[in-house]
Amino acid sequence: MIIKITPDELSVLARHIHEICGIVLDHNKAYLAESRLSPLLEELKLSNYSELYFRARTDHEGKINARIINLISTNETSFFRDRTPFELLKNKLFPEFFSGGARNISIWSAACSTGQEVYTTGIILKELLGEKSQTAVKIVGTDISDHAIAQASYGKYNRIEIERGLPAEKISAYFTEEAGLYKIRDEIRYMASFKKINLLEQFISMGKFDLIFCRNVAIYFSPENRKSLFDRLAYQLNHSGILIIGSTESLFGVSEKFERQEHSGAVYYTLKK
Repeated sequence: MIIKITPDELSVLARHIHEICGIVLDHNKAYLAESRLSPLLEELKLSNYSELYFRARTDHEGKINARIINLISTNETSFFRDRTPFELLKNKLFPEFFSGGARNISIWSAACSTGQEVYTTGIILKELLGEKSQTAVKIVGTDISDHAIAQASYGKYNRIEIERGLPAEKISAYFTEEAGLYKIRDEIRYMASFKKINLLEQFISMGKFDLIFCRNVAIYFSPENRKSLFDRLAYQLNHSGILIIGSTESLFGVSEKFERQEHSGAVYYTLKK
């Protein structure tokens, strides 16, 4: 059952959601709020969204806010989603990086959702480096959603999820079937770690990275939060590091800390010298 939200309720709830996770819900997103949050109202036996807002504000353990974030976040992802940046990694960025004799690489997927971007990157590195490589690979996946991080950590996917973007030969090479689910093999899983992070908050303790993915998350932020995010991401890159954002995104007018680069139709960003 869909519980309708009034314009005033949407305004109040939208401000709260923006405050806790940065996602902007404008007046056109009433149906999204209704479709995703109505089940939570029913579960909590609440009659309207004003009551949900009050419960969230007074829940000092943060459990209601975590549920709201899990429900309202867009966790749309797939393996090899938008193949262009992964072709860029395979054919240019990774070969150039390792040609200099690098023996370790650190990568951050800053809005990793349920982990497909992380494991896609791991598969590319595995195929590039070979079985006997001594290269130390660290891929960190972060997301604001507890549910997304849990699935990413388990590395298990159903048939629909696994077949989105992965050909049969890669499924058989990098996954094992367990009770109808497909689990990423340990050789890829061991490259990755996952943790919950709110990108609105400071993340300086994450350290420096050679490559950062931040795809299709800043589009949900306000212009101010978008600028703040990318300015702070610049600090997390090594001096020759690479930033990859969504194919429909641009940093023009957003952050002055990056320079746009292009190769074979693929766009990526380096730190401005």
